Amino acid sequence: MNTPGDFPRPHVLFVCNTNGGKPQMAAALFRQGAGEAVHVQSAGPVPAHHGNGLAAEVMAANRVDMQFELPSELAGERLSAADRVIIMGQTRVQELEGVTMECWVPRKAPTSLANDRERMEFMRSDLEARVAQLDRDIVQAKARDTPPVVGTNVARE
Repeated sequence: MNTPGDFPRPHVLFVCNTNGGKPQMAAALFRQGAGEAVHVQSAGPVPAHHGNGLAAEVMAANRVDMQFELPSELAGERLSAADRVIIMGQTRVQELEGVTMECWVPRKAPTSLANDRERMEFMRSDLEARVAQLDRDIVQAKARDTPPVVGTNVARE
């Protein structure tokens, strides 16, 4: 668990089972929007051997760089160091006191989307909206001169 003096900036961790696509997309989007104001990582309990190439292509089309997003294992130190953990999908993550955890269940892509690329673009759009709201929440918390909201609650969407 972070205390206000541990990091000069909030620490956000995006988590998914394999850390191969969605959390890396969200981390890259958040890093691009927040810059150095927030420490951003992604991880998964069973990390993939490589990132999702289509996700990287779709992100690059919007000038979002995922080159530094490599699948990595969810270690206890990462989890306990985070101020906020974003759990993507149905991944099971141990709750920790002092760490805010929220679950982002991806919106289901419309059946009218014809191919994997269109579905990935839909996912990117969904994540962009969620990341923008997360950024606003953290910026507002900093503007109030308070640390990001921390606790043991798990918010589900």
